Amino acid sequence: MAKLSESELLLTAPKDDWTAAAILEHLVPTAYSHRLDGLDRAVTLIPKNSLEVIALKEICASLDARLRVAAKTPDGFVEFTRDEILYRHARQTILAQSIHHATEHRAQIAGIYAAHGMKIIDLDSIDLWAFADYEGVGD
Repeated sequence: MAKLSESELLLTAPKDDWTAAAILEHLVPTAYSHRLDGLDRAVTLIPKNSLEVIALKEICASLDARLRVAAKTPDGFVEFTRDEILYRHARQTILAQSIHHATEHRAQIAGIYAAHGMKIIDLDSIDLWAFADYEGVGD
């Protein structure tokens, strides 16, 4: 996505007002790693160009590294306040939600571009094996 133009970042799915850029930005500050660390959500901006997409990518890499550390101690509970409501969730629930949420939004972004005749994200290439190969931690 880092090579997309501003107009391509602003594409939406039919009958939807969420742009690909807005979905991408939404995914980053959700920051489940922040929740697990007891911190407030990160503040980011909707990317308008390739440099801003790359900046979000770097933020994501940092947050992902923190999630992987958090996954090593999945037991226990986390409390946080959102909209003046106190929430208490099992750490495993937050970790599972982080995976589900990212998967959902990657599919939304892929769908937006597919609706415009573009294949930007190959969802079939996103799997545990590709990740392990990328990280150099094969079987």
